[in-house]
Amino acid sequence: METRYEEANKVTIQAIIWNVILTAIKIIAGIIGKSNAMIADGAHSASDIVSSVGVLIGNYVSSTPQDKEHNYGHEKAETLVSFILSLLLMFVSLTIGVEAIKSLFNLDKLQIPTVLPLIVSVISILIKEYQYRITIKIANKINSPALKADAWHHRSDALSSVAAFVGIGGSMLGFKVLDPIASIVVALFVLKVGIDILRNSVNELMDLSIDEDQSNQIIKIAENTKGVRNLGELKTRKHGAMAYIDLTICVDGKLTVIEGHDIAHKLEKQIINEMEFVKGITVHVEPCVEDCKNCLGNINIK
Repeated sequence: METRYEEANKVTIQAIIWNVILTAIKIIAGIIGKSNAMIADGAHSASDIVSSVGVLIGNYVSSTPQDKEHNYGHEKAETLVSFILSLLLMFVSLTIGVEAIKSLFNLDKLQIPTVLPLIVSVISILIKEYQYRITIKIANKINSPALKADAWHHRSDALSSVAAFVGIGGSMLGFKVLDPIASIVVALFVLKVGIDILRNSVNELMDLSIDEDQSNQIIKIAENTKGVRNLGELKTRKHGAMAYIDLTICVDGKLTVIEGHDIAHKLEKQIINEMEFVKGITVHVEPCVEDCKNCLGNINIK
């Protein structure tokens, strides 16, 4: 059975191969077919190659075991890669946008595109949408932020090819202004994706908590754990594709230390078994006396 990193690497290597082919075809078609929009789309595909290589590097680093300098492992390498990819996307978008704006003020120098870049744009739409679908499927399966970022990079490329298609087609019909406008639309698509990925990666680097549904799942598991009378404070933080949990539970104050420990250990084991993305959990045990005044969060479950 393939590990999560092997699955990620497999789909990423496929993406690199496709993007090398698409980049070459788009740029050549853009030059021969006289379309700036297609050349801009080719530059976007070239950035896909860089981003996919970054994902491979992130996967490799993330898969290395914890060491003396990194006691919690290296999963945040995936989030760091997502952060870098977002900056790359925004740089690409600004580059494409600036060149397109320059072209808007020099329409007399623009040539009417041929049918070649129009055909290539259709091919690109199909291939990039396919890449998005297979990549996001694996990304969701293994909960990889870097792979999700790469998947949306593919989707943005598909959308930019749609814009290129409209621009090239309109230019062929005599509306030359549509070619640079299409390039600007491409730039905006790329910028939007870059900003979204940047926001998500920054949040995770700042120890973003898991979502509310996942937190409720933890509470539900605790509720069904024999011996847990109440919940105290629940703290969570994402660690790349994984997460760490700190949970305070209240038990009968008359229990022995060993009995309290056994309840906590059972709860830890249950949460890790049911929630695969939880890499580590620490359960603090407090005595439940005088109506659970020691229950920090005062979350009554029993």
